[in-house]
Amino acid sequence: MPKEDYKPLPVSSSTAPDFPQQQRSLFREVLTLLNERGVPYVVSGAFALQEHTGIWRDTKDLDLFFAPEDVPSALRYLQQDGFECEIRDPVWLAKAHREDFFVDLITGMSNAAITVDRSWVERGRPFIAVGVPTRVLAPEELIASKLFVTRRERFDGADIVHVIHGTQGRIDWARILHLVGEHWEVLLWALVLFHYVYPANTDYVPRSLWDDLLGRLQREIAAPNPKAMFRGSLIDENMFAIDVKEWGLDDILKTYRARRQGKIPESCLAA
Repeated sequence: MPKEDYKPLPVSSSTAPDFPQQQRSLFREVLTLLNERGVPYVVSGAFALQEHTGIWRDTKDLDLFFAPEDVPSALRYLQQDGFECEIRDPVWLAKAHREDFFVDLITGMSNAAITVDRSWVERGRPFIAVGVPTRVLAPEELIASKLFVTRRERFDGADIVHVIHGTQGRIDWARILHLVGEHWEVLLWALVLFHYVYPANTDYVPRSLWDDLLGRLQREIAAPNPKAMFRGSLIDENMFAIDVKEWGLDDILKTYRARRQGKIPESCLAA
């Protein structure tokens, strides 16, 4: 990597970043605009991580979660306010930016395995972000939003572990099971990582949940389904590309993204 392109990796810390005044003003402007226009949203990203773990992360992005049906109105108001807007991926992501700062409008995971709906917003907790009253993502939805951030270049397992530790397990685990649905093995993977990192705090995860998920795993191992689809591309489409493109295994990522309902409509941006 050329020296001029090198960026040091973030180191976890409780020290709050010194956001430039221009960035703080822009974030306040966006949150105030959405509040005044009555667009339902919830704050995620660095602010949610700090709220539930005490860890600050420097960022130029303001991450906001929306139900897909609320993104068109949010983009319209942001455009009217002078932001340049684009739909980066109708399955899950739109962006608004002005100068060097971005607002990410997120409606789910990029692999379409988990989708945001209004309940994510309604379950958000009262919060003050850059001086603006708003709502921050609850720990259950924050964990769910990070379960499939499992790529070679970015892995959010440490964030998940820190959320469980930071909340001391005071989490609605039934809600998380509902959110992950058929992808419960990925949740179990994260919980095993938590146990490995914090072995003295395994009881932050209820014994009943351990028994449930480990029991499911044992049953799957005892009687594997020979027709089960290959799922590697849901974890990392690039690292598992050879399985699909050269070895002829299932392209489950394409299937999930194609069947995703409630995509962000490409026509919602003004010309």
